[in-house]
Amino acid sequence: MDSDNPGNDAHTAAGDTCILLVDDNPTNLQVLLQTLNGRGYKLLIAKNGESALRIARKAMPAVVLLDIMMPGIDGYEVCRQLKADPATRKITVIFLSALDDTKDKVKGLELGAVDFITKPFQSDEVIARVDIQLKIHQLEAALSARNRQLEAENERILESMSEGILGLDTAANITFANRAACEISGWQEGELIGSAFHQLFYAGSDDIAIEHSIIQITLQEGIHQQLEDDTFTHANGSHYPVNISCNPIMEGGQCRGAVVLFRDISIQKEQQQALQSALDEVEHQKEKLTHVSRLSTMGEMAAGFAHEVNQPLTAISNYSQVCNRFLQQEPFDLPSLSEALDKIGVQARRAGDIIARIRSFVKKPDHVLEEVCCNKLINDVVRLAEVDARNNCMEIHTELAENLPNLKVDPVQIQQVALNLIRNGMEAMRDGERRDLGIRVETRFLPETHTVQVSVIDRGYGLPDDAEEKLFTPFYTTKESGMGIGLSICETIINSHGGKLFFERHPEGGTIFRFTLPTV
Repeated sequence: MDSDNPGNDAHTAAGDTCILLVDDNPTNLQVLLQTLNGRGYKLLIAKNGESALRIARKAMPAVVLLDIMMPGIDGYEVCRQLKADPATRKITVIFLSALDDTKDKVKGLELGAVDFITKPFQSDEVIARVDIQLKIHQLEAALSARNRQLEAENERILESMSEGILGLDTAANITFANRAACEISGWQEGELIGSAFHQLFYAGSDDIAIEHSIIQITLQEGIHQQLEDDTFTHANGSHYPVNISCNPIMEGGQCRGAVVLFRDISIQKEQQQALQSALDEVEHQKEKLTHVSRLSTMGEMAAGFAHEVNQPLTAISNYSQVCNRFLQQEPFDLPSLSEALDKIGVQARRAGDIIARIRSFVKKPDHVLEEVCCNKLINDVVRLAEVDARNNCMEIHTELAENLPNLKVDPVQIQQVALNLIRNGMEAMRDGERRDLGIRVETRFLPETHTVQVSVIDRGYGLPDDAEEKLFTPFYTTKESGMGIGLSICETIINSHGGKLFFERHPEGGTIFRFTLPTV
């Protein structure tokens, strides 16, 4: 091979098995060629230092077998120039020399050589040392390629993430920023790198706030920190909400920096606000529907209430006529007149009580929880329901446990549930043969769950087979004229109080509805 004109061989020989042989002695070159030829290597030769540098820069061999003592540029200078050039510094250099002084070897190693072969050399030694260095070179090349591949993959991953990622040093200065961090913050990468994190992302914050930020805690204590709702400053001066986590970079037990991951949650917060507004509207509509249900119930009971109120009004009218007659009598009968007036007062209070119960039930109060006695609530409901009971020629029987713990509830809503269940039971028994058994209302304390249970028991026609699946579904009804919202509203009310509404089939016919409420 011609050292001054490597031609195409010099270009095609570049690779992991290319070896450049450099020696000013043709005999030495010939021996090296004979030793290495036929072993799968691409061999190039150079007869002086200048030629060696020119060929090395063109062919990029994996290994250079380099003679030290040459005229002009010696081997040391060739090695120095190869290692000084970034393009050729990874070429493996093995010195060939008759010099056996330790100082000469140290000098070569300091210049970047990896091995020495002493002249006169043995073929087996040359082959062994070249094979080892080629394998090392190939492994280093493969490792370098894999590292570049991993770095590229990591960079692609970091750039593809929607979360902002920042690297910080121990002084909380930014050392790395991915694309998302720039897009979210509004800063360019060049503006972020080298800047103090707190000055950009917590602009305007005082020293105390910075000192106690999760970034400082992570850097000082080396522990992971996370904040679900923080506020960052945008490059334009505006503020935006973020989720932020900060992880320490630990080396030798010491924190050497941190990785900050953050995500803009502006859209999420807007969605949460919209959802809350929707939930508030749903709750408002539920309250309106609950009120409408109460009005509907009172509408259905209106005829009975009219009759109920008419009785004391009729009595008042009759007693007033009696009073007029007493006033016209001579001598004046004051005791009888006073008794008649007392009876008028009694009947007026009776009518007033009925109207007050109706007004209390149909009003639309604020949803305010009160500490109340369960039995009092049930007794008030029973008095309301007795109007319907008399119209349906049946009775309401109560069995109320004594010394029940108080409840903290909206009393009007709980009364609505109880009245609805009682009226449903009476309707189920209205045309039945066991109407004379009436409705039973029971209360009892359940100590294992710290709840009070209210049971409404009827002996009517019972429930259909699919009741378990559909009974509390809105607009499902077994009544010809029913809307199907009563039980659904009842379940909603009980659930909102932390209780449970359910039913059982009575073993002797009919239905048992029960609801529980937590005690104070």
